[in-house]
Amino acid sequence: MVEYSPAQLDSLFHALSDHTRRRMLRSLGGEARSVGELAAPFQISLAAASKHIKVLERAGLVTRTVQGRTHLCRLQPEALAAGQDWLRFYEQFWNERLDALAETLADTPVSPPPASPPARRKTP
Repeated sequence: MVEYSPAQLDSLFHALSDHTRRRMLRSLGGEARSVGELAAPFQISLAAASKHIKVLERAGLVTRTVQGRTHLCRLQPEALAAGQDWLRFYEQFWNERLDALAETLADTPVSPPPASPPARRKTP
């Protein structure tokens, strides 16, 4: 497993922990977008959108360039490699345990559910 600094992973997972930032990243998957375009699907101000983008920039997930008065943001997918490598280690751990569980369940006979007691009639 490649070792990443705790600060790098903290910054990455902090950036990914917010639904708004994750949606912004998804919208950047195809092309560069302006801050206004990133803010449009949300009921947030441009200043609030800019704060979210700064978190993404600090994590290395987004770069911002200025063209006149327009700030264009681009996805930097390489930054996700640290998180992917970190998660891959734990994926092996869970896959081994899930495989063992599947094997145990396959060896366990399934018994029918217990019969329900007969319904009682209410007398008036």
